[in-house]
Amino acid sequence: MKWMRFRHGGRDTLGLLDGDQVVVHTGNLFEAPQPTGERLPASGIEWLIPCQPGKMIGLWNNFNAAAEKNGWTRPAEPLYFLKAGSCFAAHGQPIRPPAHYDGRVAYEGELAIVIGRTASAVTVADAPAHIFGYTCANDVTAIELLARDPSFPQWARAKGFDTFGVFGPVIETRVDLATASVRTRVGGRERQNYPLSDMTFGPAELVSLISRDMTLQPGDVILCGTSLGVLPMKPGTTVEVEIDGIGVLANTYGVAA
Repeated sequence: MKWMRFRHGGRDTLGLLDGDQVVVHTGNLFEAPQPTGERLPASGIEWLIPCQPGKMIGLWNNFNAAAEKNGWTRPAEPLYFLKAGSCFAAHGQPIRPPAHYDGRVAYEGELAIVIGRTASAVTVADAPAHIFGYTCANDVTAIELLARDPSFPQWARAKGFDTFGVFGPVIETRVDLATASVRTRVGGRERQNYPLSDMTFGPAELVSLISRDMTLQPGDVILCGTSLGVLPMKPGTTVEVEIDGIGVLANTYGVAA
């Protein structure tokens, strides 16, 4: 099932994407929402982020091919950072270059996990029961900030600007991670194409290990990391992140705020 949030007629609401229509629902996404009987054309709605995370956690160095290519040691445990709650952007919304940073800004097409049940120190075996579903993400990064000060890598700043946490358009509750791939197109040209089966830590392991450090709440999002093909974006370029079984997340890197 492809769950989504959208705005129509001045109201924000919940729905299921069914082909080119939205089946309107009411209630809480994680507590058995109910259909209202109303259907709307998907072409006439404004997409919103498909859930409202309390936190977004991003993985670094979680794909084996990228580690091998770059000479990185495969981590013994997940290496992660937090993205600001003010950085979220939905499908179709512009990605805005920061007003006070004129360096390169890169895309990173990724799979994202959406938590559906509170998870605290859960086992790997129990972790799937705490995953509501999966969505597409673009973990946008101001890459020249990361190592600007050699005494302090600026992960939070480089990845926390407004509109740098792009995810959507829907949350798919069932994805075949063994066969699915992430494809990122920039201006229509494919720049990334990598299998999700290449993850160092899969979703169940990520949820289990991260939940040992911090409690995960319904709506929280974990970005699973990216692989080869990350490059800077040029203003005016549309970036599309497509994942088999989920859909296409499309945003244009636009003008400064």
